Amino acid sequence: MAKGKNTAAVLAGILAGAAAGLVLGVLFAPEEGKETRKKLKAKATDLKDQALDEYEKVSEKVKTEYGSLSEKAKENIDKVVSSVKENFEKYKTTAASKASEVAHEVETELDALK
Repeated sequence: MAKGKNTAAVLAGILAGAAAGLVLGVLFAPEEGKETRKKLKAKATDLKDQALDEYEKVSEKVKTEYGSLSEKAKENIDKVVSSVKENFEKYKTTAASKASEVAHEVETELDALK
């Protein structure tokens, strides 16, 4: 999870730096307004495309990690369920055996009382 936060922070830093550079470049460029607006629009489009590309990469990585974690969780759940079933059967058999022994002892005691 920490990697995802670091990636997002780096991405935000890159985009902020690019935007600051763009603004400073435009402010100090000796061009007329129409040409400056065209360049601003082109740069904004480039930045948007870069942001979408990075978003897609991060999104794909998150999906992959989620799938991996989900699969591991399912495997662990299956192991726990199997273990619980095994232990239940073992204890059920032991309990039935003990109950049979107790019933036999009670019958023996009752017969002795007759």
